[in-house]
Amino acid sequence: MADRREDVDWSRLFHAEGPASDTPRRLAGLLGDDAKAFVDGYTHLWSTLRREGKAWPATAPTALLVAELLDDPLLGPDDPSLPDAMLAYLYVVGVAADLGEGAAEVRARVEDHAGELRAWTDAHLSADADGRARMWQDGTGLGELVLDQAALACFDLVPALLRRVLLHLASERARRSTCAAAAVGSLARHPSASAQRPVLLDRLTSMARAAESSYDLATILIAIGHLGGDTRPWLTDPHAGVRGCAALAPGLTGDDTAERARLGLAGSPRAFGDSFGDMAPPLQFQFRPYQDLLTPEGFLRVDEAGRLTPGGAAS
Repeated sequence: MADRREDVDWSRLFHAEGPASDTPRRLAGLLGDDAKAFVDGYTHLWSTLRREGKAWPATAPTALLVAELLDDPLLGPDDPSLPDAMLAYLYVVGVAADLGEGAAEVRARVEDHAGELRAWTDAHLSADADGRARMWQDGTGLGELVLDQAALACFDLVPALLRRVLLHLASERARRSTCAAAAVGSLARHPSASAQRPVLLDRLTSMARAAESSYDLATILIAIGHLGGDTRPWLTDPHAGVRGCAALAPGLTGDDTAERARLGLAGSPRAFGDSFGDMAPPLQFQFRPYQDLLTPEGFLRVDEAGRLTPGGAAS
């Protein structure tokens, strides 16, 4: 993976703040003792993801750096939650990369317009902030295709990321293994992981049965649902948040018990969040599309295919 990182031309990439040339330097601040550099690096990390939980051109190379940070002993020696945050980042990368069988169509379009995409990117990188903003409205559709290309880069990287994340399922820290489970739930949707999926589901289900907190259990149940697993045993759990997360599994669309669980939470999304006490809802709810559920009627936004709808929904 280090070889792939060294091949990255950061001067050809951009993110929410603009050109990404300084991204490796800023993320290196996460490993030092400089508090200001650390805050800058952590803030910068999340700017390499789009708010919708999708990718910028800088996202895939940044994910390579994050995968290496995960195992670096200099990352948060006094703060064990930092590797958890890196796993949360990789969860979002998995969501952004979830192209499924549509990857072939995206790849074909990107290849057909390769020259135009390079020219658009060159112009974007050389423009000022106002000019970059105008380019998204230029009517060519090339900006959106550049973002599709970014998602494809994440898609191609997923198998390597999944291998790194799987190591953390066995962490002795419950929260670390839970964050790893969330990341596995998005990354293992990749077509290359289809043969692994039954084994991974068995492992996640065992983790769910052994979970000692409602937060960990609910987070793992969402991951199980992402991979097509069975969350029905938890639909009658005494904890409202656990029931709600179990009911979101796509395979339970049309299930009467799941529908009742969603209806019960739809009347008061705040009650769902409050059910976790001092904890925030499971990490998946920090990002779209799950973030959209924490609104009136949000828990009813499940279509016939078991996906969240509308705006910002999974597709």
